[in-house]
Amino acid sequence: MIEIRNVTKQFQSRGQSELFTALDDVSLTIGKGEFVSLLGPSGCGKSTLMNLVAGLETATGSVEVAGKQVKGPGPDRVVVFQEHALFPWLTVLENVAFGLKQKGIGKKERTELAMEQIRSVHLSKFVDRYPHELSGGMRQRAAIARALAMDPDILLMDEPFAALDEQTRLILHRELEDIWLRTKKTILFVTHNIREAVMLSDRVVVMSTRPGAIKKEFKVQAARPRHKADSLLHHVENSIMECLRDEIDKVIKEEMGDEYSLKKDAVPGDSDPGMGSGI
Repeated sequence: MIEIRNVTKQFQSRGQSELFTALDDVSLTIGKGEFVSLLGPSGCGKSTLMNLVAGLETATGSVEVAGKQVKGPGPDRVVVFQEHALFPWLTVLENVAFGLKQKGIGKKERTELAMEQIRSVHLSKFVDRYPHELSGGMRQRAAIARALAMDPDILLMDEPFAALDEQTRLILHRELEDIWLRTKKTILFVTHNIREAVMLSDRVVVMSTRPGAIKKEFKVQAARPRHKADSLLHHVENSIMECLRDEIDKVIKEEMGDEYSLKKDAVPGDSDPGMGSGI
């Protein structure tokens, strides 16, 4: 479904003559209907890689979707960002139906399609509310409904729950898993949170610090729907944390120089709910 081959991405930093390498020779294949999370330290290129799949940026190498080279944004791929990006002057229904209106779909049909997705994220009682009248979790549900209304083949989700409290995040994890089980959309999900990645994904791809590259992949073969008490999930979380220790060390040393020395047991490998959220 998604084929990334030997991708390298460089930027010209402001005021610098040298190019900054964000991604270095990255190759990754994501199958149709697979849920894959990108996980790694800040600045490792997770969002950049997602933007390449979305067609929002270009790089050397090859990015293909369904056998076709990505040359720009397309209706087969929809991005859900950390910020909901809802139009404040439109109601929930109008926001969810907005893309359908742009496609020229008639009012009756687009209302029916929008309401179907609004019901799927349990916002039926709030269709006439404006974004400022909703909680953060509700706004993000509306953003997901808007993406689903376009019926894309691929959902690209860039830290969509990062700004939410833990309780709301857990609720939306379950709702997203339910949506994925029902629709079998291909999902590429960017997160800093190990627990979130493991709870949601078929596969977690760990990226190394700058320049970004794929360090290791972890399959999550726990039964669905997932339960946080599953010992297999805890095992995968701890394995990922061990994999990330060196990368965290590199990031902190780069920021603090000689002031920092990471002890072997400084980052606990337990089952803390926010594990990895500050990476």
